[in-house]
Amino acid sequence: MPNTESSKKRLRQNAKQRVHNRAIKSNMRSTIRSVREAAESGDGEKAQAAFRLAVKKLDRAASKNVIHRNAAARTKSRLSKLVKAAGAKA
Repeated sequence: MPNTESSKKRLRQNAKQRVHNRAIKSNMRSTIRSVREAAESGDGEKAQAAFRLAVKKLDRAASKNVIHRNAAARTKSRLSKLVKAAGAKA
């Protein structure tokens, strides 16, 4: 347990930030899932729209250091590949 005032405050800040980061990460994962589902169903337009939103969420999470920037780039690349394949099917 923290003893000093500053360490107590830091504990409160960390708890608040953890909740915020979890919300961002959860929302990001949901949008990624929607891209994958749209791509698997073969709906190219829906996959493309979901992909644009997912890229926005990934970039935002990376800029806020919720995830590493290389992890965001890797995920965007993989999703792009899926969306292109779904567009080719349609």
